[in-house]
Parts: sequence; structure tokens; C-alpha cells
Amino acid sequence: MEKLIFVIVVTFVLNLPFGWLRGGVEKFSKQWFLYVHIPIPFIIAMRIALGVPWKFAPLLVVIAVLGQFVGGRLRRQMFVMEG
Repeated sequence: MEKLIFVIVVTFVLNLPFGWLRGGVEKFSKQWFLYVHIPIPFIIAMRIALGVPWKFAPLLVVIAVLGQFVGGRLRRQMFVMEG
């Protein structure tokens, strides 16, 4: 259970900066696509290395999307506060 929680937290935190970056580029551009997909191999490798079962993969996808969303939201809020 501790390994699963660790993978969940790392998945979320890893996706925050990529969500931040993704928020600054045109939607569906090459950069946007890369920012969405670059963290995935690292998450998969970590899940396998720590022995987290495959059945938790959908949960990790949701957590990754949430991290991307929060990162993008933080970027927008930062620029609203500055502007």
C-alpha cells in the first residue's frame, strides 16, 4: 500500500510542471503533445519497478491528468495575479 501511495504522489507531482508547460503552448501542437506524454514512460517504469499491479494503471492515468490540470491551472492563476 505504501508503494502505491508513493507512485500516486510522484505521478501527481511529476505531472505538475508538465501541466504548467502545456498551459503555455497551443492546444494539440507538437509541444503540447510532448508535455502530455513525456511523463508516461517514467510513471510506467516506476510502477513496474516498485511492483505496483497493473490494475492500478487507470487510477494513475486519472492522477496524471489531475496533475496536468492543476499545473495548467496554477500557470493561469499566476499570470492573472501578475496581470
